[in-house]
Amino acid sequence: MEKTSCCAASRRNVTNVSTDIEVLEKHTKKQRHNEDMVTLPGGDFFMGTEDKEGFPKDGEGPVRKVRLQPFAIDRYSVTNRQFKEFVDETGYVTEAEKFGWSFVFHLLPSKAVKKRVKNVVHGVPWWLVVEGANWKKPEGPDSNIKKRLDHPVVHVSWNDAVAYCNWAGKRLPTEAEWEYAARGGLESKTYPWGNDLLEDEIHQCNIWQGEFPMKNTEDDGFLATAPVDSFKPNGFGLYNVAGNVWEWCSDWFSPNHPTEEVVLSPKGPSKGTAKVMKGGSYLCHKSYCNRYRVAARTGNTPDSSTGNIGFRCVADVQ
Repeated sequence: MEKTSCCAASRRNVTNVSTDIEVLEKHTKKQRHNEDMVTLPGGDFFMGTEDKEGFPKDGEGPVRKVRLQPFAIDRYSVTNRQFKEFVDETGYVTEAEKFGWSFVFHLLPSKAVKKRVKNVVHGVPWWLVVEGANWKKPEGPDSNIKKRLDHPVVHVSWNDAVAYCNWAGKRLPTEAEWEYAARGGLESKTYPWGNDLLEDEIHQCNIWQGEFPMKNTEDDGFLATAPVDSFKPNGFGLYNVAGNVWEWCSDWFSPNHPTEEVVLSPKGPSKGTAKVMKGGSYLCHKSYCNRYRVAARTGNTPDSSTGNIGFRCVADVQ
């Protein structure tokens, strides 16, 4: 089943472009960027939600007990600086670069870029098909990341994220690992910090404020991505596991889940058409896409890339 939320866009029915896995073989002998990883003990936790404000058709429920082995996870989303190091060393070319375009939110490109846009996405017209948009040029050919090296890399497909993980000696988290880590040790809470969106009238994450999709008041300080260390970390020391950018997981997306009394280290279905994404993004808003809750989920095709999708890595603990 292919699943895409309202604040993501998909390269549906577009021929997949193969990734340059072969160019990575000589670069995968050591683990990179492990200084900012947090080792988690694993164990049992309750995954999912049956809250009324959720999206049952997304497969957010039922609540189920999951048991995980210990693992380490990046404290931050992978940054532009880190992804640039990967590209500089390997010569890797992302799928957005191969396709020649990617999806950009309509308020972000320059007027000059908007004049050249010929396509919008059916059903979600706030997504523009921008030629020349990619991880180095997030809003199109006249943009760059020079002042955003500490922001999360975006316009990376699931395949691109896997390629980076291979180079870094890591892997993408399973959905269960991601949700366990995002909960930060809290049990069955709506957000990584508790059940209230604001704490003492202070924003805790980078999401949309105002009227989506035309007016973002930027009350949290950001129109698009924020630096990866913005806002308070959760109880495990992880930053921005709600909002900022969607994060790829390794699992194929399905609304159905195992029914065992205790599910051991689930990895999702063996096949599918969309990969799980978690965490929501700077475009999520309660009136439309309330998916910055910990249990919320969506999916997208492995070759899709947008200006609000990134990732973080995990590693096994021996």
